[in-house]
Amino acid sequence: MLRITELKLPLDHAPEALNTAIAAYLGVAESQIREVLVFKRSYDARKGMMNLAYIVDIDVADEARLLARFKSDPHVMETPDTNYHFVGQAPENLERRPVVVGFGPCGIFAALLLAQMGFKPIVLERGKKVRERTKDTWGLWRKNVLNPESNVQFGEGGAGTFSDGKLYSQIKDPRHLGRKVLTEFVKAGAPEEILYVAKPHIGTFRLVSMVEKMRAEIEALGGEIRFQQRVVDIHLEDGPDGRKVARGLTLAGGEQIRADHIVLALGHSARDTFEMLHGHGVFMEAKPFSVGFRIEHPQTLIDKARWGKYAGHPLLGAADYKLVHHAANGRAVYSFCMCPGGQVVAATSEEGRVVTNGMSQYSRAERNANSGLVVSINPDDYPGGPLAGIAFQRELESRAYVLGGGTYEAPAQLVGDFLAGKPSSGVGSVEPSYQPGVHWTDLAAALPDYCIEAMREALPAFGKKIRGYDMHDAVLTGVETRTSAPLRITRGEDCQSLNVRGLYPAGEGAGYAGGILSAGVDGIKVAEAVAQAVQAERHKA
Repeated sequence: MLRITELKLPLDHAPEALNTAIAAYLGVAESQIREVLVFKRSYDARKGMMNLAYIVDIDVADEARLLARFKSDPHVMETPDTNYHFVGQAPENLERRPVVVGFGPCGIFAALLLAQMGFKPIVLERGKKVRERTKDTWGLWRKNVLNPESNVQFGEGGAGTFSDGKLYSQIKDPRHLGRKVLTEFVKAGAPEEILYVAKPHIGTFRLVSMVEKMRAEIEALGGEIRFQQRVVDIHLEDGPDGRKVARGLTLAGGEQIRADHIVLALGHSARDTFEMLHGHGVFMEAKPFSVGFRIEHPQTLIDKARWGKYAGHPLLGAADYKLVHHAANGRAVYSFCMCPGGQVVAATSEEGRVVTNGMSQYSRAERNANSGLVVSINPDDYPGGPLAGIAFQRELESRAYVLGGGTYEAPAQLVGDFLAGKPSSGVGSVEPSYQPGVHWTDLAAALPDYCIEAMREALPAFGKKIRGYDMHDAVLTGVETRTSAPLRITRGEDCQSLNVRGLYPAGEGAGYAGGILSAGVDGIKVAEAVAQAVQAERHKA
């Protein structure tokens, strides 16, 4: 097939106009075009016009002649192979099945790929199945009751289940592994449009049923998924080269599982597991992350600022944004995990602490837009080793709990009051969406002074990019601390820990992903590494 990129048509073009434009570009009759597949559709709003920009794959007569004719045109090429190709197959009579710890996006795809290659993995998830987990999560949102093992962070589907369900990333992906992730999601019930729209998303409710279907496939292929199984210890032996070797795990109930290949798909909030691994000397290092607040505006304000006269168009939907400001004190302030038409949610996993996050449904139909408004943090800000970032996060989360009144309500402030340096006493025109509720206060006490200083500088600057962004009644809700893991469990090119053979740190919790798509891609990479390691061991034996 042939691929054409940067093919632009008006926003409201007729369906048949795409084939007409393709034929005109190639200089062929429409009758010569046998099939058209839209690979990607995005928006181009430059020069005051709103166009759709397409990447299309075409089955057309006399393809070789056309390729030769357009060889100097960078927008016409042979369609690349984006199909996934397995790197191996499990050997017969595999003595010890690989173990995957965690069943978020990374763990799901690691387990799925291992299952599809015949490895019949064992999955250990500390939380509950997704529907039971959802009930526990609502228990915090509606009744102020936290279950530390079943919440927004822990349970089937991971933290990504309670999010906007964004399925795009800026990672380099020369093997098109992201396409494998999207294809598996479509098989599990996601809308087919995620394969071609520029910024695909799913939303929480759809993710719930999809996760269940993916679990069923893993089990049908011989995998075993065990819930409410918290790992409390790892078994290590001395290897002949001075490097430790993983040999198994101990669960909270006392059961021991022997394993030579352990995938750590922990997520960024498994703090007790990080501490256990550090205690065993597993190599890890502090890394940058970000902290801040959630900010809410009327979605109509964002739509008008981003789409202008096209706001409300059904193809465009609820508008998103991406902002960054480099403050005079050296800090970067930026939007994070923007959720159009969504809500701010309680996302703590530890008692006596408040954490916020954002969530949207597929429809993105709620009245408010929300985003993290966060400030960059570096290891120099929390000296003390790889675990010091966890202590830093906990301190801010505990502070937010106190500022919120000690009931899991979150501290909140109007943007105008935040800029003026005075506490807020009540709601303005923007109704905060956070449940179980907000406590109006002064957020200056919630973060380090350098964060507050940078955010007060950034908000008016963002108001110049998106008119109304710094409106007085926009709502800030604190605190956002779980933007990413504060540490990296460093691995080598073989995806194994630098000093523990057989241990495969993966996904967000290990510092190798940021979001559903990149976590899924990393799960695939690590599953492949396990398969290749098993094959190499068999060959050596």
